[in-house]
Amino acid sequence: MMFVLVVVGLVILLVGAEFLVRGAVGLASRLGVSKLVIGLTVVAFGTSAPELVVSVTASLRGASEIALGNVVGSNVCNIMMVLGAAAIVRPIVCTTPWLVRDGISVLAATVLMIVIGALGEYTAVHGVLFLTLLALFLYYCYHTERRAPARATHASEVDEVSGVPSTTAYAAGLLFGGLIAVVVGSELLVMGAIDIARFFGVSESAIGLTLIAFGTSLPELATVLVAVARGHDDIAAGNVLGSNLFNILGVLGAAAITAPVPVVPAMLTFDFWIMLGAVLVLLPYMISGRKLGRVTGTVFVIVYVGFVAAQFLGFSGMPNHV
Repeated sequence: MMFVLVVVGLVILLVGAEFLVRGAVGLASRLGVSKLVIGLTVVAFGTSAPELVVSVTASLRGASEIALGNVVGSNVCNIMMVLGAAAIVRPIVCTTPWLVRDGISVLAATVLMIVIGALGEYTAVHGVLFLTLLALFLYYCYHTERRAPARATHASEVDEVSGVPSTTAYAAGLLFGGLIAVVVGSELLVMGAIDIARFFGVSESAIGLTLIAFGTSLPELATVLVAVARGHDDIAAGNVLGSNLFNILGVLGAAAITAPVPVVPAMLTFDFWIMLGAVLVLLPYMISGRKLGRVTGTVFVIVYVGFVAAQFLGFSGMPNHV
């Protein structure tokens, strides 16, 4: 039954997130909102809705390890698995200057997350700080990209959204239906994940870092693979960097405001550093415009598989109990 809950919850969550994005983009377009604003807010928030709702739901249910593990695991998955798989499909070359800004921002947010995590937990104060920084970042992006609309990555991301409804009523229906589905799906997913952790005697952190994180990263995987197949390398990389930044500042920020999020010591000594290492490995490709080729992509995927295996083999130092 617990596996059924996870599978059904994940399917409902992902379908709901897709409807939410399509409906929100369609509604915003009908209301005359610019593509840049839609890309910065609607698309960014919508594609990260699975991580956001799952982590907040986990915090409300007292499963803070799942909430934090989801953020860390998703960020590792986005770089190592998502971009790695995309590079295997077709080598990625990024030349947009905005990606340097986004990459450095992700690095700064990751370092900030680790520094605060060393204090032992993320509180409501930290949550407010994270959300404030996210708002400031979006404000800065809007003003910088508005000056060069032809090269605005976030505006281009809107064109990647397919199946956008053409009427206001249809768009509103998809939006609200998607919101309901995301909430219901996340509730089932978290319930099933908690049951699995207890049944197999592994930590909730391990489940959050692996099963939940990979599941909630599937929208990014689909989006990035489609973008790369179409030759839109900058959009693919921008989606990953934007998702990682939103996971830290938006998802963790919202979860911390909902309830304090304690840090498992082993996560601080192992998983946080894997997350930071993934950013440091990717950043040179963003700055120099070097090609992320198939060999590197394969290495990325192998590293991610090793990261997942470490959670269940105990190499991360995590306790194999809840």
